[in-house]
Amino acid sequence: MRKWIPLAAICLGAFMLLVDVSIVNVALPDMSADLHSSFTSLQWVVDIYALTLAALLMVCGSLGDRLGHRRLYLTGLVVFAAASLVCALAPDAATLITARAVQGVGGAAMMTSTTALIAGAYQGRDRGTAFGVWGAVNGAAAAVGPVLGGLLTDQFGWRAIFMVNLPVAAVALAMTLGKRLALPRAHAVEGRIDSLGAVAFTVFAAALTYGLIESGDRGWGSAVVLGSLVVSALALIVFVATELRVHRPLLDLSLLRGRSFVGLLAGGLLLSAAAFAELTYTSLWLQQALHLSPLTAGLAVSPMAATAFVVALATGRALHRFPPQLPIGVGLLFIGIGTLLLTAVSGTSGWTALLPGMLVTGVGVGLSTPMLMATALASVSPQRAGMASGALNTARQLGYALGIAVLGTIFQQHAHGSAPRTAFAAGLHPVFLTAGLTGLAAGLLVLALVRRPHAAAPATAPLATSATTTAPADSAAR
Repeated sequence: MRKWIPLAAICLGAFMLLVDVSIVNVALPDMSADLHSSFTSLQWVVDIYALTLAALLMVCGSLGDRLGHRRLYLTGLVVFAAASLVCALAPDAATLITARAVQGVGGAAMMTSTTALIAGAYQGRDRGTAFGVWGAVNGAAAAVGPVLGGLLTDQFGWRAIFMVNLPVAAVALAMTLGKRLALPRAHAVEGRIDSLGAVAFTVFAAALTYGLIESGDRGWGSAVVLGSLVVSALALIVFVATELRVHRPLLDLSLLRGRSFVGLLAGGLLLSAAAFAELTYTSLWLQQALHLSPLTAGLAVSPMAATAFVVALATGRALHRFPPQLPIGVGLLFIGIGTLLLTAVSGTSGWTALLPGMLVTGVGVGLSTPMLMATALASVSPQRAGMASGALNTARQLGYALGIAVLGTIFQQHAHGSAPRTAFAAGLHPVFLTAGLTGLAAGLLVLALVRRPHAAAPATAPLATSATTTAPADSAAR
């Protein structure tokens, strides 16, 4: 049993950082009332965490390859816990948003390290089992997050959703620092960090998300919005030019020559936008229009994550029999159909109107997410595991951040009516429609592009065959 102790330490930290994505949604109305924040501020409380993750995951993947993923994981754990304490004590929205950004820094260091640590610690069938447990724990985090957030907010106030991270972090830290419970020390890769590429990508992601969010209040013709989009485009050009020039790039653009890897990145990005971004606005509807308690609102949105968890566990071991584009692509089609079913919500609907769409979407998430990370890691050598993991996780978190920004703008433009129920329903209909069409487009794209990876070396073969047991890795975010 001792061989599974490193997995337990890794999964504990992963559970904490992923719970913190979905746990916030049901607490947003209470945060807004207590801190007197605007709708845009609510978007930033959720979005800044995902945005920071997206901007730094590739940087952290590169850092982990060079400094060692164990060291980076421990550092991220400490940073995440400290930022959680500041979130819990935040006196205003600006402090909370800033602390959430720092949480994202710690979360990025932890998230990109978990998969690389598991891949380095286990081989063959043990690796498949480890990835399956890791994915199942992440799926459980998605299912528990809204309910736990609602329970803590109801009983102790919204600040408790951040305080709960402290004892979890303390246990994870004790496990990883103990002499007999230490995580394996991964072999580090020598070389300088691509700092210019890191800065350019961070500016690109931040400016793009900022412009999209601010467009809801300022309009697309605003100088601030247009300026942000121009800065984003220029930063992307600088990033590409830098990656083509440096000896050890943050992202080796040659990976994008393979259509399967491009399809996986696109699938991860669009999956998060289609399946998870709309949950922020769904939670607001449940509490502000239907006047449900945070706990009841959390229970109302939990069927999607719970279904994904069950489907992934039930089908994970059988998925290796199929080409990876089938479970990923078909799952995305289910996500699109399920989200389109949510358009049934009207001004007279109760929370049960969400149930059919949530269940179908959950089936899609459970089918599609297990293969995403496993297929990406199987496409590269072990020395590039951090880069591949960082790239795919970046796409998933960026999809979530951009999805919240785009859907928030759509919601604000259409949420009009004489009563809160009518206004919310008018705003949610195009939100669900956009997300559903995104899911369908993503499914067709993956079916057209992704193929079974060919391992470049024998060392990658066990991962290609065994990691198909992986359950949802980002059902919360994503």
